[in-house]
Amino acid sequence: MTADERLRDGSLLEERIQTLLKPSVRKIDCEAYYPLDYMTALGRDGFFRSEGERAQEVRMAGVRIVEETAAACMTTAFNVWCHLAALTYVRHSGNAALRRTLLPGLENGELRGGTGLSNPMKFYAGIDKLYLKAEREGGGYRVSGQLPMVSNLGEGHWFATVSETAGGERIMAFFPVGAEGLRLEERLGFLGLNGSATYSCSFDRVSVPEEWIVSESADEFVARVRPEFVLYQIPLGLGVTAAAIRSIRQAKEKQGGCNGLLPVQPEQLERELERLREATYRLASQLEEASAWKALLRVRLDTVYLTLQAVQANMLHQGSAGYVQTSAPSRRLREAYFFANLTPTVRHLEKLLAAQSLPVDESLL
Repeated sequence: MTADERLRDGSLLEERIQTLLKPSVRKIDCEAYYPLDYMTALGRDGFFRSEGERAQEVRMAGVRIVEETAAACMTTAFNVWCHLAALTYVRHSGNAALRRTLLPGLENGELRGGTGLSNPMKFYAGIDKLYLKAEREGGGYRVSGQLPMVSNLGEGHWFATVSETAGGERIMAFFPVGAEGLRLEERLGFLGLNGSATYSCSFDRVSVPEEWIVSESADEFVARVRPEFVLYQIPLGLGVTAAAIRSIRQAKEKQGGCNGLLPVQPEQLERELERLREATYRLASQLEEASAWKALLRVRLDTVYLTLQAVQANMLHQGSAGYVQTSAPSRRLREAYFFANLTPTVRHLEKLLAAQSLPVDESLL
């Protein structure tokens, strides 16, 4: 059975969410627990496989996995997004040795991937500098510098990032956690998503052999994978919004039914959610079209604003029950603010949209 067939059936993914994820959600949120069993099961069950499948099917399957996971726990869905981003880099790389080394393990659950492209994405938008420097050594490179935050890291994890040579050339390479000269320091104390296995990464002349190089033309490569990078983020908000709407409906009769007088009601949230969900799956099937990029940015930004509206409405409809640190509504509120600040952030998205000279292709929205 292919990943697409498993997702159409839905029962296996739901079973994994119910048995391996939902029992750990509070631990993930409050104790920075990393749900390794769930992440491994997704790969073992074939949800990440791509062999013999069309690119559109692979993308739509990825969107569905993130959305369903986010409805239960956006921290874990964010980890899934990191893994899908890493898979995207490997699948698009022209380095056959890299694909042979990493792709089977990333798809079957033996390995997990982080993205490491937050800083480079800001660099390419003109809002930050690159933090890593590379120098040629033989057929590879030596990389030095520091990334303040890379998520979904741990034993058996790899992550990719971009570094720049003294001559202004930019390369993209994968690094295994545990590489000599690479030091990780766990980052905690965030408002939410402490279970995302986030670390600062210090590079002290880390050796990059040829088989770890994703591309020696990082500018063109990042431009090519950027749409999938953004696409897989959108269902983070779709899943959280759907969960918030369900919670609002559950609170309908609270306080003698006066929730019906609040200005934001589930019906209006559901209409916008369905519009954005349909647009997301449509974009997943047509991502290669030249007009898709601006539509993708628009849907990503609209999803952020809808998610923020939904989780705030959820808090108001739940009342004091939501104003508990371990409550699901308060967790979703914190998740939504993370989503708004995930690269590309709201400010970053507004800048990218303002820079696009062509109008949005309405047929993709």
